[in-house]
Amino acid sequence: MLLQFLLLYLALHVLTIHFRNKIQNLPPCPFPTLPIIGHLHLLKKPLHRSLSKISNRHGPVVLLQLGSRRVLVVSSPSAAEECFTRNDIVFANRPRLLTGKHVGRNYTSLLWAPYGDLWRDLRKIASLEIFSSKRLQLLSSIRTEEVKLLIHHLFKNNDENEIIDLKSSFFELMLNMMIRMIAGKRYYGKNEAGWEEGRRFREIVTETFQSSSGASAVGDFLHVFAVIGGTEKRLMELQKKRDGFLQDLVEEHRKRMRNNKSCFSNDGNYKTMIEVLLTLQESEPEYYKDETIKDLMLVLLTAGTDTSAGTMEWALSLLLNNPQILKKAQNEIDEVVGHDRLIDESDVAKLPYLQCIIRESMRMYPAAPLLVPHESSEDCVVGGFHVPRGTMLLVNMWAIQNDPKIWDDATEFKPERFGDLEGVRDGFKVMPFGSGRRGCPGEGLAMRMVGLTLASLLQCFEWGRVSKEMVDMTEGTGFTMHKAQPLLAKCNPRPSMVNLLSRI
Repeated sequence: MLLQFLLLYLALHVLTIHFRNKIQNLPPCPFPTLPIIGHLHLLKKPLHRSLSKISNRHGPVVLLQLGSRRVLVVSSPSAAEECFTRNDIVFANRPRLLTGKHVGRNYTSLLWAPYGDLWRDLRKIASLEIFSSKRLQLLSSIRTEEVKLLIHHLFKNNDENEIIDLKSSFFELMLNMMIRMIAGKRYYGKNEAGWEEGRRFREIVTETFQSSSGASAVGDFLHVFAVIGGTEKRLMELQKKRDGFLQDLVEEHRKRMRNNKSCFSNDGNYKTMIEVLLTLQESEPEYYKDETIKDLMLVLLTAGTDTSAGTMEWALSLLLNNPQILKKAQNEIDEVVGHDRLIDESDVAKLPYLQCIIRESMRMYPAAPLLVPHESSEDCVVGGFHVPRGTMLLVNMWAIQNDPKIWDDATEFKPERFGDLEGVRDGFKVMPFGSGRRGCPGEGLAMRMVGLTLASLLQCFEWGRVSKEMVDMTEGTGFTMHKAQPLLAKCNPRPSMVNLLSRI
């Protein structure tokens, strides 16, 4: 009798939700919607592929019930355009996820703050003091020097049979770049005193992306799992580690500035990011709080290291599997730059084919395949369907950028497809950095770093796979898209560059 009652209740529950959605003109919803868990049982890792399969069955605008949350999944350029143009302000909010609560300082960080005065202030600081063209140009020498140090290391330690772990090399390069711009120090390299500090931060970055996996954390949809599984406790402990690490850097700079010392040994006419923000703090202490400074540092250190390093790893993996494209890129560099000097950051803009390679790599393997989640602040319409207030928005950029209905030979690596396009975007078909008010403010910095590094490696070395087998392109799981297997490769100095490399 009890079993019959439960089955009747389940059937009524499922049918009620199904017909309610039809009456309210809500987007298509997979049938059935189960009690408590909703559609969570449909999701598998990697999440972007799982959601893509659901969209293929139900359409480019799909409404899911994931535990206690209503989630809108968008996987077409036209629907994404609606979200980021006509409904841009409506979707400018962030959902209140566990990551934003604990790692985002109770939703007060640049990434997780709700749309409003606080977010506008943080965005203004980031745009003016960190990501402005003037600021990026001022610190270009740091990026150039770090790439040159990587080239020097590869040349001096070259062995014909040596296998290079490029995942580690790219991460260490990016962390050195970022920490020098932020704090005037470097963590990796010969006799670097900060190696232990760098190891400590690398563990924090890894733990950040493992523990705070954005919308894929089950605890964000069923809070009881966050408590039982220990997710919330781990996030709280992670934040303590992060805060302590960053506060040490702030105090170190504060002490230096009291003693009128610069972090740069040459006392150049530029300051580290921390020095700039601490100087502003002296005149506006309520505006430039330590918490604000630490948050902006963290945005750069986490988003600017893991994602850019991952993009370079995917790009070089694709080139190793397509040696004819790699050779074509080298020929372009030889024609534009030659063999008498190392490539400079200003040269990258003169290499259209290299730019196409980077764009195609980001199309196939976007760093954030689902972008950062948004949330509707009021009712709106997307794709002709009613979207209620408080609905989480996931834009499946991986699905859009790999859709065979949009892209010819979508699974093939074809840089030439971007030959006639201006900029990174092609309408709303390619948006690796998002769009609208909450688009990534670090796009300019990321493109500079990725472009210079790849161009320099191709100019100076011949690259090959470690075996005859193709490089494994399996994707890992998590909020960002990384390779399941780290990229290993062999390199030898190009004969035409040996003389120049020996003088570095």
